[in-house]
Amino acid sequence: MALSFEKPYVWRQFTHVLRGFDGQLTLAVTLLAVAGLITMFGSGYASGIRFWDHARNLALAFCIMFVVAQIPPQRLMTFAVPIYTVGLALLVAVALFGLTKNGARRWLNIGIVIQPSEIMKIGLPLMLAWWFQKREGQLRPLDFLVATVLLVMPVALIARQPDMGTAILVMSAGVYVLYFAGLGWKWIIPPILIGLIAIALLVVFEPMLCADGVKWHMFREYQRQRVCTLLDPWRDPLGKGFHIIQGMIAIGSGGFFGKGFMQGTQTHLDFIPERTTDFIFAAYGEEFGLLGNLCLIAGFVFLVFRGLAIALEGPTLFARLLAGSVTLIFFTYAFVNMGMVSGILPVVGVPLPFISYGGTAMVTLGLGMGILLSIAKAKQLVQS
Repeated sequence: MALSFEKPYVWRQFTHVLRGFDGQLTLAVTLLAVAGLITMFGSGYASGIRFWDHARNLALAFCIMFVVAQIPPQRLMTFAVPIYTVGLALLVAVALFGLTKNGARRWLNIGIVIQPSEIMKIGLPLMLAWWFQKREGQLRPLDFLVATVLLVMPVALIARQPDMGTAILVMSAGVYVLYFAGLGWKWIIPPILIGLIAIALLVVFEPMLCADGVKWHMFREYQRQRVCTLLDPWRDPLGKGFHIIQGMIAIGSGGFFGKGFMQGTQTHLDFIPERTTDFIFAAYGEEFGLLGNLCLIAGFVFLVFRGLAIALEGPTLFARLLAGSVTLIFFTYAFVNMGMVSGILPVVGVPLPFISYGGTAMVTLGLGMGILLSIAKAKQLVQS
């Protein structure tokens, strides 16, 4: 009588869950998370339990990532309309009776205080990917017009709060879907040219436009101040320009190899504002130098290229559009954060993925990474 040995049931279930996981993407996220923990310990050890809170947020993000990765893309598609609709309704509720803090109305109390704009970072690309999936093979210009309306509504509500950082991220996520869906270059190049011309004119006429008393009728005063501070932070070095100046000093003082772990003077003498959140890249650059910055950038580049490879091989149009958009959201996060800390973009309050401290943003990042892993897993299961 032959004896057969079967693997324990729990082990078989565990290996089934892990089957199809994209190891390269998981490795990239893990390395970035480790870099975030090291940086947070060095820059936030004086802030009490901030390091442990960051570790908890990372653990929560990884749990969400793991759970969402088990949901097939076809199932994710069924959530698109409900998530978008609820998110849009909550944004309207914020506009009507949201909580106001520091002059911004961004939060809603529904028993707990939430920031509905975060929902749209994932809800909008989900909705647009669903929309184009339903019209696969029969796209018309009208379909792109409807998609643009779906994009503009939440972006306008978020910008009105005002929250330009989140509005930029949400708008970028939607524009990426439109581009991947086949939006022609004749519609893309004109806005880019107009933007470049506007930037050139702004630089040339900066002394006149940024003079005291001049108002920009299309922008709020704080937005005008951010742009003018970017162009000349030394106009108010101890006030509005302080963030940018100290960030550049910290990054520059790191040199090639950096000052060493927990040896950053700008960081630990409290010259860098928000050193554990928006400006954590300055603290990282001071302690780990240009070499550390290049390694961190390489980690993000690898994550983006791996995500785009997953998008390219997605099993459906919905999966490809969603994966491409989510991947470039990570690129936008990293580019905008590093740009504003380095003094090449206005300060808009965008965290550095898996490095900066934050709760809601970390949940969104974990959700986005879980979607990428779900699409990668579906592709591998189809191939097998």
